[in-house]
Amino acid sequence: MKACLAMNHILKIENLHVSVGDKPILRGVNLTIKHGETHALMGPNGSGKSTLGLAIMGHPGYTVTEGSITLDGEDVLAMAPDERARTGIFMAFQRPMAIPGVKMADFLRHATTNVRNPDRKEGEELIPMREFRKELKEKMAHLRMDVEFARRYVNDGFSGGEMKRAEILQLAMLQPKFAVLDETDSGLDADAVRLASESIADIGREKMGLLIITHHDKLLVHNPPEFTHVMLGGRLVETGGKELAVELHEHGYDRIRKAYPEAEAANQEMLAEETAV
Repeated sequence: MKACLAMNHILKIENLHVSVGDKPILRGVNLTIKHGETHALMGPNGSGKSTLGLAIMGHPGYTVTEGSITLDGEDVLAMAPDERARTGIFMAFQRPMAIPGVKMADFLRHATTNVRNPDRKEGEELIPMREFRKELKEKMAHLRMDVEFARRYVNDGFSGGEMKRAEILQLAMLQPKFAVLDETDSGLDADAVRLASESIADIGREKMGLLIITHHDKLLVHNPPEFTHVMLGGRLVETGGKELAVELHEHGYDRIRKAYPEAEAANQEMLAEETAV
């Protein structure tokens, strides 16, 4: 019965409007992701893709002016970012922050404990060290990562590829209900993208709901989406299957721009404002 219930998790976004300062970015986004589904989110620069991920996670710089986000019927917008993480929402950032002085292993032990025991108060017991080390080593071996990686400070001096692999390791350890991967392929060469794609699949994407924000289809090779969504001008203008992701990668967004002129005008306006800042 528990296993059956675990597969019924639903992340639901309805009529979501988001602004940064007084600048509207998202203009009525509707999206439902079920546990075990993989969704790709694609679109040209400045269309609002990353904004959606950051709004889901509760970034303080992004203000929800209308609409709702719920997880299994619970109001996500009423939760602080750490509460969202404890509830089972994860985000792999496009540009992860460095945390000098905090080792990856220590960071992961605290984060994993908090996700598995959401009611834990700071200062209360962590996952037993022996149990944690065993699991961490198994996950790192599975992802073909050197154990020395866990002794380094979080993202401090990491290359772009190392940062992205650190995010994937977090995903593997935390096993969230839903994960937003914000351009995990950006800045990586072809081999690194292939390894990232394989690693996400190895973690077991069917064990969570995935929203993969990407410009390309390479990250989707081992993670074929059931749904591909196209964002333009802060709106989801089109949804299809994995064939839509292939089309966009091969032919770009000319068809989309012509088919949705109002959204394209909004996208150009957003880009102009971004350039002017």
